[in-house]
Amino acid sequence: MPRIPSPAVAAAGLVGGYAVARWTKKRPLGGAVLAVAGGVAAREWQRAGGAKAAVGLTAGYVAAFAGSHPLAKKIGAWPAVFSVAGGMAAASWAVTREK
Repeated sequence: MPRIPSPAVAAAGLVGGYAVARWTKKRPLGGAVLAVAGGVAAREWQRAGGAKAAVGLTAGYVAAFAGSHPLAKKIGAWPAVFSVAGGMAAASWAVTREK
């Protein structure tokens, strides 16, 4: 089975979690999407970069989720979500890319 790159999984988890929560009006369902994608990404981060990379990027993923909330008050919900998703994808790529 081909692997989906961890930057794509992380970004999709942030965007998908928000989209599901917004469109279903069920925040726990969006949280489940966020958590599942975060778990898949963390497993790939562990595989590609080791434990330190996985812990650091997982903390970044949680911080991106939390940071999107105050950012949304300044620039809007979707721009905030896309901004943190892009930042998380870039961080994931930078830490785990094949050298």
